[in-house]
Amino acid sequence: MKIKNRQEFLVVLTIAAFALLVGVNFILTPLAGWWSARQAQIKNLSDAVRDGKKLMARESSIRGRWQEMTANALPANTSLAEQKLLTAVDGWSRSSGAEVTSLMPQWKNESTNYLTLTCRVETSGNLGTLSRFLYDLEHGPMALRLDSLELSARDKEGQQMTLSTEINGLALVQPEKK
Repeated sequence: MKIKNRQEFLVVLTIAAFALLVGVNFILTPLAGWWSARQAQIKNLSDAVRDGKKLMARESSIRGRWQEMTANALPANTSLAEQKLLTAVDGWSRSSGAEVTSLMPQWKNESTNYLTLTCRVETSGNLGTLSRFLYDLEHGPMALRLDSLELSARDKEGQQMTLSTEINGLALVQPEKK
């Protein structure tokens, strides 16, 4: 090979290497990043559409459940809500045979959309009556949540027991219509 041809070959090879370097670093890599970001965005949107279609298919059951929850929530009027909860506790104690020894209701205003009635209930009885009391509390339609439970024996044999529970009731505040 002649020197002139070798110099032209090296210049062309250097220009090609530089073009390849620029193409890979400044064109191909950003395009690959853009492409993968676009694919991730398309996947997220497809998942959102799929989830939306599932929600739309279950709309009637979701609305029915929400209506049931709002119908069974405590009234926004604090005295009516306390009365409703106390009446329910009295009914549970009568049906189970447990004796209510202490009731301490307390209101918490954590949001503008709802109020929480926290009630500490202490009952006594044998294991069967206390179990029935808990069953009635949990399976009633009222919007209540059992937060804590403490069971202790009052005698050496464990026949007489004390049950201390903390119950939270939900009272939904309806927004004022203009």
